[in-house]
Amino acid sequence: MHMLEQKTPAAAGPTELFGSFVLGPDEFALPALCIREVVNFPDKMTALPLSPPFLEGIFTLRGSVIPVVNLGRVFNPAAPAAEPSHKIAILDYDGVLVGLLFHATGEILRVRPEQRSTLSYASGESHGVVAGTILLEDGARLLQVLDPAALARIENVPQVLALQGAGRQAARRHQGERRQCVSFRVGSSSFALEMGAIQEIIRVPEIQASVLNSALCLGRINFRGSPVAVVCFHTLLTPGATSSPPAERVVHPDQRVVIARIDDATIGFLVDSVDNIVNFFSEEIMPIPMLGKARAGMFGGCISKPDLGDIILLEHRQILSSAEIVAMRTGHANLYPKDESGAAAKEDGHARRNQRQVYITFALENTYAVEIKQVREIIDYSDAVTHAPGMPPFMRGMLNLRQQMISVIDLRSLYQMAPAPQTGQAKILVIERGQDRYGLLVDAVENIMTVNDNRRFTAPKMMRNSSVNDGPRGEMEEVIDIEGEGDSHKTLSVFECDRLLQRLAREMPALAA
Repeated sequence: MHMLEQKTPAAAGPTELFGSFVLGPDEFALPALCIREVVNFPDKMTALPLSPPFLEGIFTLRGSVIPVVNLGRVFNPAAPAAEPSHKIAILDYDGVLVGLLFHATGEILRVRPEQRSTLSYASGESHGVVAGTILLEDGARLLQVLDPAALARIENVPQVLALQGAGRQAARRHQGERRQCVSFRVGSSSFALEMGAIQEIIRVPEIQASVLNSALCLGRINFRGSPVAVVCFHTLLTPGATSSPPAERVVHPDQRVVIARIDDATIGFLVDSVDNIVNFFSEEIMPIPMLGKARAGMFGGCISKPDLGDIILLEHRQILSSAEIVAMRTGHANLYPKDESGAAAKEDGHARRNQRQVYITFALENTYAVEIKQVREIIDYSDAVTHAPGMPPFMRGMLNLRQQMISVIDLRSLYQMAPAPQTGQAKILVIERGQDRYGLLVDAVENIMTVNDNRRFTAPKMMRNSSVNDGPRGEMEEVIDIEGEGDSHKTLSVFECDRLLQRLAREMPALAA
């Protein structure tokens, strides 16, 4: 129960300044001091999963992540979604930045005390976002005054300040530290896991049914001899979906299973596609103001790249609760004790005997592997590559990557192979040597995998040849043996980027200059 209270001139303060906004047939006002600016609807709005219905998404504005609240849906959950013609008022209240959707901006109003009424809420009643009214033009014009404190308090916003503070402290601790993550797509949003959290990325194998199947846990896969539970990331990000009965699923060709190590558990996450390897510095991570409480801890921040857009960086240890991990891991261990004990013994033995390396596998007619530490990042191939006259035929051109020019080498042309069919999957492996960066154009990037050092061998002598005419094998002296059963057991040549650059430097002095 709430009621309006009319201020009297004697009790009122001085004239107040408000900014007005129009939303549908209604007019609202905000204290002018709380309005940082008004911006147009951004070209890219990133949907934030598990957020309340009134959150349209997030976008980045000069180094800050702005959550955008659809004020219409605060009052009516069935109100229309945002449109590109909307304006966004950036509200700054005690350091919390929140964007509010409006149809149009109004005017700056100087409001006398007798024109104001405040809304009083009964004790114990939750405060709404309307703090009162302004009556103008002899009562013919009514504006609803929004309460900045209530807007910045919607559901879970108070943790924003804590997140921002923690983010700044972490950035200071790790300033200048270069990190790598793998970005992947689920629905319309782009996410990333830090490289250290990923054990391997694989095509979707046969997922075996389990009595532990649910909407969240699709079943288990045999991963290098170990049973691993597979979680549907799309379901994980859909409110209420985890309690629904499992639906029949169709696996698409671009989908992958990201095998992640979470403490002592190995979990597979089914994602729509794996996009890029992204380099970033700790200070680039922008805290995300969360407006929902569900799995809020998993959203570690946002990285914004001009060529990749906004990427939500995930904290892998917070994706699943401890109870969920224990339920899946213990459940499968109890159901398949032989597999689990065998896998544990095998893994323990490997850990004691071997070190591991992470490899990227890429397609260049055949499949090859390259140590991930030799690759700075992976980007999509696009028409942004500019070909300059006088370049060798194998030089596809120059690419301006965040204000640094990259020489793009067409490996198919270099190795005198036929051009690849246009599949839209071509990638550029960006490698860095000193101050220079080079891009290696390949047909596609297939997987990321971790391989024990004892599975790496010297290649047979007949495979080793430094002639360009023998293709990529000229840059390879070693192979890795990928354990598995049937078709999953394979041997891949290990591509050495330095070996390629050294040879080009010898044969093409102008390129090395």
